Formats: sequence, structure tokens, C-alpha cells
Amino acid sequence: MKQKKEISNMSNSDNFKRKAKETIDTIADVSVETFKAAEEKAKVIAKKTKLRAGIVNDKATVRRLSVELGALYYKMFKDSPAPEFEQLCLEMTNAYERIADKEQQIADFSM
Repeated sequence: MKQKKEISNMSNSDNFKRKAKETIDTIADVSVETFKAAEEKAKVIAKKTKLRAGIVNDKATVRRLSVELGALYYKMFKDSPAPEFEQLCLEMTNAYERIADKEQQIADFSM
């Protein structure tokens, strides 16, 4: 009887070990899958961040070039702009005149 109990205990112990090993293997597999998914997500986030940074840089370039283009156009055609630019050139000329006037007022205070 004692021998049967020992065999039963050994069987239960082996069964427990087997179940524990299966559980650990399952946890390890899930951990690896989770890590791989997180790694892929991190790669996607990094790529999106790099693309967004590129967009910000390109938008800054467009703004800078737009200002340069506008200034060059104004310099070249302020006296005879195309009809669609006439109002903008007039407004810019008026703004430059106001700037010059204010700068003169500042200079007058300095004397």
C-alpha cells in the first residue's frame, strides 16, 4: 500500500513538473511574441517620427523659400507687377514706407 502511495506521489510529482514546464514554455512563447510585437511597433513609431520630422523640415524650407521668392518678386516687379500681385505689392510698398517713417522718427529722437 505504501508502495502504491509512493508511486502515486511520484506520478503526481511528475505530472506537476510536466504541467509546470508546459506553463513556463507557454509563458516564454507569449513573452517572445509580445517582445516581437513591441519591437515591430517601436520600429513603426520610429519610422513615423522620422517622417514627421522630415515633413516639419520640408515645411520650414517651403516657408523660407516662399519668403525669398516673394521678396525677389517684389524687388524685381514692384513697379510693374502682374495684375494678380498688384495689391500685395502695393501693401508691401506701403509697409516699407511706414517702416522708413518710423525709423526716421527714431533717428530724430537720437539727435
